Amino acid sequence: NDIYNIFRFVVSRWDAKMNWDEFHCINCIIPLSSLCDFQLSINAFDYNCHVDLIKLLKQEGELIRLRKARQKMSELFPLTEEIWLDWLKDEIRLTEDERNREKVYELFEKAVKDYICPDIWLEYAQYSIGGMGSPGGIDKVRSIFERAVTAVGLHMTKGQTVWEAYREFENAILSTLERIHTLFRRQLAIPLMDMETTYAEYEEWSEHGVSEMVIHQYKKALQQMEKCRPFEESLLVAEPPKLAEYQTYLEFELKEGDPARIQITFERTLAENCLVPDMWAKYTAYLDRQLKIKDLVLSTHERAVRNCPWTMGLWKSYLLATERHGADHQIISGSRKLYSSVAVFIYFGFVYYCEDVLDHLRSILDFVFKELEELRGAFSRSLDYMKQDVEERFGESGDPSCIIMQIWARIEALHCKNMQKARELWDNIMTKGNAKYANMWLEYYNLERSYGDSAHCRKALHRAVQCTSDYPEHVCEVLLTFERVEGSLEDWDVAVQKTETRLNRINEQRAKVAEKEANLARQEEERAEQRRKTKSDKKAQKKIQKGSQFGEKRKAEPEDHQDEWNEDSEQAPKRHRGNGDQTTEYMETETGLFGKSAPPGYKPGPPAAKKVQLGVAAAVQRQNDDKPELRNDNCSVFISNLAYTLEEPEAKLRTLFEPCGPITQIRPIFSNKGNFKGYGYVQFESQVSVPEALKLDRLEVEGRPMFVSPCVDKNKNPDFKVFKYNTSMEKHKIFISGLPFSCTKEQLEEMCKSHGTIKEVRLVTYRSGKPKGLAYVEFANETQASQAVLKMDGMEIEGNKISVAISNPPRRSVMDKPGASRLTTDMPRQVYGSRGRGRTQLSLLPRSLHRQSGPTNKVENGTTADQVPTTASSTVNTAAETKALSNSDFARMLLNK
Repeated sequence: NDIYNIFRFVVSRWDAKMNWDEFHCINCIIPLSSLCDFQLSINAFDYNCHVDLIKLLKQEGELIRLRKARQKMSELFPLTEEIWLDWLKDEIRLTEDERNREKVYELFEKAVKDYICPDIWLEYAQYSIGGMGSPGGIDKVRSIFERAVTAVGLHMTKGQTVWEAYREFENAILSTLERIHTLFRRQLAIPLMDMETTYAEYEEWSEHGVSEMVIHQYKKALQQMEKCRPFEESLLVAEPPKLAEYQTYLEFELKEGDPARIQITFERTLAENCLVPDMWAKYTAYLDRQLKIKDLVLSTHERAVRNCPWTMGLWKSYLLATERHGADHQIISGSRKLYSSVAVFIYFGFVYYCEDVLDHLRSILDFVFKELEELRGAFSRSLDYMKQDVEERFGESGDPSCIIMQIWARIEALHCKNMQKARELWDNIMTKGNAKYANMWLEYYNLERSYGDSAHCRKALHRAVQCTSDYPEHVCEVLLTFERVEGSLEDWDVAVQKTETRLNRINEQRAKVAEKEANLARQEEERAEQRRKTKSDKKAQKKIQKGSQFGEKRKAEPEDHQDEWNEDSEQAPKRHRGNGDQTTEYMETETGLFGKSAPPGYKPGPPAAKKVQLGVAAAVQRQNDDKPELRNDNCSVFISNLAYTLEEPEAKLRTLFEPCGPITQIRPIFSNKGNFKGYGYVQFESQVSVPEALKLDRLEVEGRPMFVSPCVDKNKNPDFKVFKYNTSMEKHKIFISGLPFSCTKEQLEEMCKSHGTIKEVRLVTYRSGKPKGLAYVEFANETQASQAVLKMDGMEIEGNKISVAISNPPRRSVMDKPGASRLTTDMPRQVYGSRGRGRTQLSLLPRSLHRQSGPTNKVENGTTADQVPTTASSTVNTAAETKALSNSDFARMLLNK
């Protein structure tokens, strides 16, 4: 390998115009062609080494060795158009004798089989013209031209040259005018580039003008050419190998449905992308399903495996094609042996033998004894190959279930009537680690049941009961069923005893494993409890130390707040699907205003440098707060629902709101630690700017909708609502939950657009930007939303099963409203004595005297008032004003009871 690397370096210098004297000195020490021969003796499938050897021998003038090198390379690989043309031109110069022309013809026949190359066909036709003086020469030339226009006449860019050469030949031999007319008509009926020039030439050449039929065919071909022109132009400007452009071209031709044009497009694609297995698979599949021409199909399959011998799918398709067309199965034995050494370096390379067996099973009945022996040999070679090459490199993962041996055993039992050999194969299968699987034993039992006897069936099932570890109950049930039908009473008793013993042992083992797992879980739980207790003790001790000094106010520790937030984020209950779009936004918005803890998903504050900057900003904010005369709520707007992690919020807000009008001040709100709270105020110089600023409501800022509302003091206007929340069903909008956190807005939109016109897609996130796995998708109408629910509900996305429903937010209760106290006004505030709150907190008032929670009639001084519907305000007043009852009222209540 080191010598060959030196050789590659020398060749690269040679290509770079190395001085000939320098090259000659190196070549005298070690002939470079000898280095190539040495490398090829190590690895005969080194394509680049073959190319370099041919190049060196041509420079050295070693014609005999050059011819052998080319022949050897052509046996192993398809040759490119350039290599074939060089070889053909050299052979044409060397074989000017008429007696050797047949050898050149044979070489041309090999060349045209590798790829569809117009230049090679043109060279073939021109060479044949030189021999038209021999008997039958003209007919041979005409035959070659006909084959050429059939093979490459549809080539959009190079096919025209072949047609022109054909017409020139007919003109040169003074053929009849009708033959030339026919060539013109055939060419004009084919879409080719620059076909307008051919039509003009035909008009000038024809004495009687162009017929209507030819004009019609020409116009039809011209229309087809205009359709193909964009694809041809894209191929002209693209860089090799132009795979994407050819794939687009192929999709167009497949839709058009012309088999001849589809075939030539495939051939053009593969001429530049011969090492793309998927393209060969697509081409061969098209030929197998559409054209079904035996010679064309088999030759294309053979070319596919020659170009990509490492692709087992191409070999399998080739084998199936030979069987489908009734070809001799020995047709690929040479190729299989040829590429067996390549397969050593390929994972699952044994498929060349394995697939040969699997795909010919359906025709095995027609085998004679000799072919059956050959099949046995194929099985043996495949197993030896796996053991020597595959298992050494990849362990037993090449064929873990021993499929090859299973098939071999079935063939021995079914066709060879050799159950002894089948049992030996199954014994070998079980020794490879398959004895613990119930399905393997049942497969063996079924084979014995079909082709063996009851004694061996019973023996196989008894062994299965003893060895199976994954599903022993199933195997025991099969044994009992077998003995119930086939066995005697003694056999049944033995089977029952053996299965009970085995199942008891299995249950004991499972109980021990379960107990061990329970102990491990309990130990882990105890360790977690100990950690929580230790943490709680440290926190309590820290509180004692902080509060030990009398009258000193305890300051909040950063880790305390962080722990509280983390606990909240982990233990907070998740909201249900039915929450509407606005409801979720309310949760994210108002937490910063009325809540005392950060929402789930909160991330720790910025680094120390940023904390200093934010602390300065907080100090400036406090200075502004100390100057209320600078504020003007009429010229201000309230900004909320911004991310906690928003960097430089003041500069960001100034950039967003400067187009609305001149700004007096911007007041982002910070915590005592200097962390941004996600909301703030923007004050303009003029009140006219406020409506313009309100238009920016719900503008997306770093992935979150920014809420903009009028600046109103809620202490003076407690009933003022910042946002109006829709509590009715939104039939044109769907709510999606269970999305993977990696799902993006673009992916969700791409998934939903097939169900209707999408107006808006919104992913719900925490303020930290962390996704919640929820989303809202708004469609153009209710019908599209309903269809989306039916089609998408229960769909799996990246392993997550999503739930989809029409957005139906629940009505908000009083406790959900912003600023609502946890204590309702229906309960009067209790007044305690000097001793404070009682320890038991038991009510000593009789249950019958408890005030009813529902609406009741108002009672005054022992008389019942008129029945007036109780309203919310009256309930509050009644609860606030507790009036005493008279003796008659108590008496009446007791009598009613």
